[in-house]
Amino acid sequence: MNTNKPNIKPDNPNFSSGPTTKRPGWTTTHLQFALLGRSHRSPECKAQLKEVIEKSKKILSLPNNYLLGIMPGSDTGALEAAMWCMLGERGVDILAWENFGKDWVKDVVDQLQIENRNVHEADYGALPDLSKVNFTNDVIFTWNGTT
Repeated sequence: MNTNKPNIKPDNPNFSSGPTTKRPGWTTTHLQFALLGRSHRSPECKAQLKEVIEKSKKILSLPNNYLLGIMPGSDTGALEAAMWCMLGERGVDILAWENFGKDWVKDVVDQLQIENRNVHEADYGALPDLSKVNFTNDVIFTWNGTT
């Protein structure tokens, strides 16, 4: 097992875990007023969430009778919500070759129990046979891999 630190560092000094980077100019001083360690149910956090929701509705020009919610998580949370809300009306083909994809197979098979499903698996570093995917079904393809 190699325990040496890497000699090569990312070109972007704003690199962070996940598919996104911190914006240019970001520093930890931006966290000085953050409600870190506070429950999302605290009055301060509820007020901050309400403000962000109201501003987002205005920016998006949503009708007044539309509701907007904020979910924890980004990519993972969004896909989980989409699967639970949208899958099941028609078949689903799910491709898995890394950690996230394999977890989402468990959701489709064990939790959502979608019967009309095709699971296409491959080992880490390889893709499943894409010619076997039924694109008339909903398709779950993990765009990014494990961090």
